[in-house]
Amino acid sequence: MQVIGNKELLINDQIVTDEVRVLGEDNEALGIMKRVQAQDMADAKNLDLVLIAPQGNPPVCRIMDYGKFRFEQSKREKELRKNQKHVELKEVRMSLNIDDNDLKTKVSSALKFLKSGDKVKVTIRFKGREMTHPKLGEQLMTKFVGACSELGAAEKPSKFEGRNLHVILAPKKIDLKPQGEKENKDNKEIKDKKTKEATENGESS
Repeated sequence: MQVIGNKELLINDQIVTDEVRVLGEDNEALGIMKRVQAQDMADAKNLDLVLIAPQGNPPVCRIMDYGKFRFEQSKREKELRKNQKHVELKEVRMSLNIDDNDLKTKVSSALKFLKSGDKVKVTIRFKGREMTHPKLGEQLMTKFVGACSELGAAEKPSKFEGRNLHVILAPKKIDLKPQGEKENKDNKEIKDKKTKEATENGESS
């Protein structure tokens, strides 16, 4: 028994169905025939008879180079995994009384993570009597989130966990089209709109 992904497929002598509907190498319909006849056709081309739809009436088989098929599918799956971005959760920590320069550095770090496609957990630590001023923490968090708004947005409102106030920023989808292309598109839409209005005015007069 052979396996494609999570699906198990029977090939050649493993197929015990007496009658099958057969597809050729290019998925062309070859009709309904005895399994033995279909197997002979596959053998004559040094190919495999693969049961691709056992639930069919009759079951559907395809003549193909199964080894090559498996290789190409494995290659495609490998490419998909390679192109998939693994999103990580980075963290930026700061204190309630952080100065402006340090705040800019923290914002730069968060923007770098967001630009890479990662999420960022922003945490403000409260010490001692600072817990009596939660509003100051919320104001600082709002300022931080606003500074990152070009590349990221808060998934949920900030919340306290013990002595920490935190929020998670998720990266935004960025429009990577060149500025010139955007302007050309906008100009074309404006031109089309004016042309349409002129045509309508001409018809009404």
